[in-house]
Amino acid sequence: MTDPLFPTSAPRLALAGIHKAFGATQALRDVSLEVAAGEVHAIVGENGAGKTTLMNILGGTLAPDAGSMHLDGAPYRPHDTLDARKHGVAMIHQELSLAPHLSAWENIMLGAEPQRVGWLRRDAAKEAARAALARLGHPDFPLDRAAGSCSIAEQQILEIARALRTEPRVLIMDEPTSSLAQADVERLFAVIRQLKQRGVSVIYISHFLEEVKRIGDRFTVIKDGQTVGTGPLGEIPQSRLVRMMVGREVAELYPRRVPRSGETILRVAGLSAGPRLARADFTLAKGEILGIAGLIGAGRTELVRAVFGLDACDDGVVTLEGSPPLRTTRANWRAGLGFLSENRKEEGLMLGLSIAENTALPKMAQFGRSGWLNRGRMETAVNRWISQLGIKARDPRQPVGELSGGSQQKVALARLLEYPARLFLLDEPTRGIDVGSKAQIYELIAGLASEGRSVVLVSSYLPELFGMCDRIAVMRRGELVECRPAKDWTEATLMTAAIGSVN
Repeated sequence: MTDPLFPTSAPRLALAGIHKAFGATQALRDVSLEVAAGEVHAIVGENGAGKTTLMNILGGTLAPDAGSMHLDGAPYRPHDTLDARKHGVAMIHQELSLAPHLSAWENIMLGAEPQRVGWLRRDAAKEAARAALARLGHPDFPLDRAAGSCSIAEQQILEIARALRTEPRVLIMDEPTSSLAQADVERLFAVIRQLKQRGVSVIYISHFLEEVKRIGDRFTVIKDGQTVGTGPLGEIPQSRLVRMMVGREVAELYPRRVPRSGETILRVAGLSAGPRLARADFTLAKGEILGIAGLIGAGRTELVRAVFGLDACDDGVVTLEGSPPLRTTRANWRAGLGFLSENRKEEGLMLGLSIAENTALPKMAQFGRSGWLNRGRMETAVNRWISQLGIKARDPRQPVGELSGGSQQKVALARLLEYPARLFLLDEPTRGIDVGSKAQIYELIAGLASEGRSVVLVSSYLPELFGMCDRIAVMRRGELVECRPAKDWTEATLMTAAIGSVN
């Protein structure tokens, strides 16, 4: 039964003829969309198709150049995000928008703090924040921890909790599960089903088509800024949905390859880095793809950061091909290790610099002479990666901050390829990337392995681990507890290893 406060005679949300341009770039062209009360409406499309621009218009961040919007039959044109929230439209952003210096509870309650005669009711605010986190299965989340000290996955939990506590009529979710472990995805889906029963409309943007088919009622495909298809999700095969998104067939997402069993290239023994990495022991063979699975906070990211030397280690040894132990990032880089951060916005890229500058940064000396940079040579080299990786950009001089999230991720990967690295530590490498681009990235990773280069792949997406990896190791409470060939795992046994015994 739907909430009687929500009328059902008109669509909850109706958009007609939405246009938006940024200079000469036409981001949206005549986009139309209708969402019913109590419906989960999936918006799918490639990176750069215009999905996030459309959602930013709905959420009040941007204003459309033309077109109309109606909310429960009344004209809707928010002045800003606060105005959108007052109208009952809340948005969970793909690029997290938390205040890093504020605590978890302060971020969740920001802009809606309970007050009495002008004084903040701190206890009431904390209780409301705790209740929002409890709905997501995290009742014991440390409320006083600064958001900036939380992992990306934990920050995503905070972002979702902040949107839920506003009790919206329309909830926009832009890649809400991109950093969540499977258990948290299931909790989020349970919350979405509760929202549906109350008549809340959910606009769900995701590149995980399996999720879209599971949770969505209807879909709209946006390609090159235009609506190219809409309809019930239950009636369309996934292959046709992919074809509408990318304009071509994607025959097989995960490339077929023969598992490698070459000599050991990397050995990690007794590695620890407090407070989240207690102990890890593993080896990596030449040409092997090793997956790292685990729940949020299990220490996956901390493991690859410690191996690369970004985080100080308390104990343990990392050796590459039997060389003396590697202890610093500079030594690791020079030895051929490449690291891709899950946090591309703050760690992976310099958003104000160009694609060419970001890609060529580690080897600038090779593109110049006597202190002068030969930009022509540099841009020619980078153009090869723009073409090979399908980076959507005007030219190599375009600032990285202007690109879609998926294209930004490809630029970060292009830097490792241009260097070139021979051992890749990839932390959530396909986060926020569309299915067509994922296929390209997977082909690239498989190609690296076939050339004898090695990959450590951290991922929250189990199909990715099973589809790409030779072996999968599981992190649990800061320890690497088990490592097996991928074929010897199932999703059930992997999750059991990640959770541990239940008393």
